[in-house]
Amino acid sequence: MAAVISFWSPLMLRRVVRAIGSSDHLNLKLFGNGSGGLRFRPAPAPFLGASGICTMARAANGDADVLLQGLGEKSGGVGGSEDVKRILEMARRASSRREVLHTDFLTPPVAKESMQLIEKLADVKAVVQGGYPQAERCRISVGHPDALISDPDIVAALSITGNFGFQPCTHGDFLGAVLGTGIAREKLGDIILQGNGEKGAQILIVPELVDFIITSLDKVGNVPVSCKKLPLLALEYEPPRTKSFKAVEASLRVDAVASAGFKISRTKLGNLISSGDVRVNWTTVTKNGFPLKTGDIVSVSGLGRIQIGEINQTRKGKFAIEIMKFL
Repeated sequence: MAAVISFWSPLMLRRVVRAIGSSDHLNLKLFGNGSGGLRFRPAPAPFLGASGICTMARAANGDADVLLQGLGEKSGGVGGSEDVKRILEMARRASSRREVLHTDFLTPPVAKESMQLIEKLADVKAVVQGGYPQAERCRISVGHPDALISDPDIVAALSITGNFGFQPCTHGDFLGAVLGTGIAREKLGDIILQGNGEKGAQILIVPELVDFIITSLDKVGNVPVSCKKLPLLALEYEPPRTKSFKAVEASLRVDAVASAGFKISRTKLGNLISSGDVRVNWTTVTKNGFPLKTGDIVSVSGLGRIQIGEINQTRKGKFAIEIMKFL
């Protein structure tokens, strides 16, 4: 099958996925456009245990209509209210039909908020899986307790190898290469660099795209690569390397704090915001004055990400901010 699928057009692949996938899956599309004092500690994926599978949440009471109405009345929020609303509707639908449905990969804020609300629903069980304990991007399976009786097999792993010794590739290089095959971002989970990119990477992905990636991904940057399926138990991961430092700023605006965190000018950071390259808690920000708080994660395309730690006010009214840079 792998030899044949590489000759299929995106349109044909869409039809195949629609034929074998449930239309009730959240945002089920195969192809996209591609393209307070908290000390520093990498935030763990919500609800995950040592196996990479969450403790199942089962609601004893609650009304989905009330939750959905309350969610609709919320203003803004980094969790992605529309995504959470769709997941709640999916959970209610799965319970009433006594079936099991799955989301695509979700950002941590969306997964966390969704699970907190699902716990309030009656007769709904949910499982979060990201492939490994520290996973950030996870999928949620929801269903009636009588239907969701085992852990669904909804996360697969791939190993990407090549001669990266003379040209190590970054997380962004691997992400761009995978998305360059035509798949949508929500079909891809975490990317785990091996040897800081000198030994390739391991990626988490939806199982139905494993063969497609194996046959389609042949280069990362300028390095020819090969891909093979990897058991989840064979994943090699370790806590991310970080560097912590302090900055003193007159305000908690994202342009001020992030420019200090990434060691670039405030003007350049402002330009990156204007071009849509700056995200706070995985959500794109469009205003330079967006306020940050302890625990926020700021990521900038091509520059990496930082996490905001303790914030204290100085005698002169400024803010002493602890910043953790992910290396």
